[in-house]
Amino acid sequence: MEQYIKNIELSKVMEMNALVTYQEGQVVSRTLAQGKNLSLTLFAFDKGEEISSHSSSGDAMVYLLDGEADITIGDKTFHVKKGETIVMPAGISHALLASEQFKMLLVVVFKP
Repeated sequence: MEQYIKNIELSKVMEMNALVTYQEGQVVSRTLAQGKNLSLTLFAFDKGEEISSHSSSGDAMVYLLDGEADITIGDKTFHVKKGETIVMPAGISHALLASEQFKMLLVVVFKP
């Protein structure tokens, strides 16, 4: 049987926050799915780490599993905390900065 979601056990209850761990001075990622129309990736950012400004061809939704981040979309910065989500629209520059350590689930949806 083909598995569409990878790097995670199937048919098992897990805490998503525990699937990716903090590492000093690094951004750690764990890809769960990567396809033509959708990608799912878990990230753990150490405090002060960032992803510089870039854009995507898909809408990118961030859901914070832990911590806090400053997320810039266009020319506006949002302070996002554990349990909150924000969507970075396709074609608009965005950047992420770990104001504290944080973990997130990134879901990117591309045009079918």
